[in-house]
Amino acid sequence: MDLNQWFQKGLTVDGYINAMTTNKDEMLTIYKQFTLTDEDRNKLEALRPQKLRAIVLSEDWCGDAMLNNPILLRLAEAAEMEVRFVLRDSNLELMDQYLTNGTSRAIPIFIFINEAGNEAGVWGPRAPEIQAFVMEKRAALPDKDAEDFQEKQMAMFKSFKETYQTDAAIWQTVANSILSTLLK
Repeated sequence: MDLNQWFQKGLTVDGYINAMTTNKDEMLTIYKQFTLTDEDRNKLEALRPQKLRAIVLSEDWCGDAMLNNPILLRLAEAAEMEVRFVLRDSNLELMDQYLTNGTSRAIPIFIFINEAGNEAGVWGPRAPEIQAFVMEKRAALPDKDAEDFQEKQMAMFKSFKETYQTDAAIWQTVANSILSTLLK
């Protein structure tokens, strides 16, 4: 299947949001609170003639999707870019073409395509700065076979979720990272 076909197969933004059973309120909170800078809006408006579209490999249970997807939606609005969501777990044929580090089915992955359906850029699953933050926190966890590993890991995930929902600096970091991909 080519990328145009994957795009057509994808869920609309409303279809994806309406089908969400996990992280919906959290994602919508970020979406409602995140605003673009005037400078970013101008850069995105300049992309409009390219008529880019985005295929988003995602799942609603993913904390990174909860953070990144609403930022992308705001960017897409300014660029007049149509977005479609393709669920990772039921579309491994596409997911396996966009593995992180060649091995991981990490999400979300944003595949930007032009009118002809050619890939114009790929972003995800995290901004490099967010990846560094996550790796630093993971490095502080006890060994996986430690008695308290599961408890500490769950606390870490809860902390990520809270930070992702409230830290506007993180939102801008994500926006800057996605923008750098779009403006290449």
